[in-house]
Amino acid sequence: MSGIDGEYLKELERKSVAIIREAKAQFSKPAALWSTGKDSTTALWLCRKAFFGKIPFPVIHIDTGCKFPEIYEFRDRMAREWGLDLLVAKNGEALRKGVSPEKDRFECCTLLKTQALKNLLEEERFDALFLAIRRDEHGIRAKERYYSPRDSDFKWDYKDQPAEMWDLYVKPSEDFSHMRVHPILHWTELDVWQYVKREKLPINPLYFARNGKRYRSLGCMPCTVPVDSDAKTVDEIVEELKVSRVPERAGRAQDKEQAYMMQKLRSLGYM
Repeated sequence: MSGIDGEYLKELERKSVAIIREAKAQFSKPAALWSTGKDSTTALWLCRKAFFGKIPFPVIHIDTGCKFPEIYEFRDRMAREWGLDLLVAKNGEALRKGVSPEKDRFECCTLLKTQALKNLLEEERFDALFLAIRRDEHGIRAKERYYSPRDSDFKWDYKDQPAEMWDLYVKPSEDFSHMRVHPILHWTELDVWQYVKREKLPINPLYFARNGKRYRSLGCMPCTVPVDSDAKTVDEIVEELKVSRVPERAGRAQDKEQAYMMQKLRSLGYM
């Protein structure tokens, strides 16, 4: 990696670590969401850097019951290796009623992801959540702020968000159920992979090509398909992304099943 690229990644890291430390100081009971994907694993690594190797708050994994086996294996292994205080959010009632993506993807995402998280937050009373979303990942995420409040009904008003100027991220004075904090909002997909390469981060094996296919974005098994690729290493993924014209979330069904589905989901509290 060139010196210019190295300095660029250092600046990305510096800003993200500052956001994490600032939020930890402002909120009394934060937690972090972790899907085991490249972005959230990178965000956890930044949390470890921010607090000298130990994440001083719980890490939440939302389990829909239909994740890839590789996700569960990676989650449990890394939780042990990194000493994470892991909490698993699961909407058992919805699963018992047979909610599934095969029947209705919008209902499935709302009940098995958003409602599962809402139930856990009501139980644990977390007032801030670190999420690893990026502006370049999806059009609706480009509307986000680093500090993004959710109201008492868990909803996000994407038309009315707090101003953020001069790198000042201020907790609003009005009532809100919890704050979403996005420390890698300014990163790109390529930035993440270059950082993974530099830091030698552990990565879910689903990202690496098998038989000419690999996953660009990880979700539930029924809603996620691989893209064409021969990239079997982090270096090969980095080189592939420099020339690829395929959207990152091309393999995620909820992004294109119906118009504005992601915007509707996120306005209701989806990640």
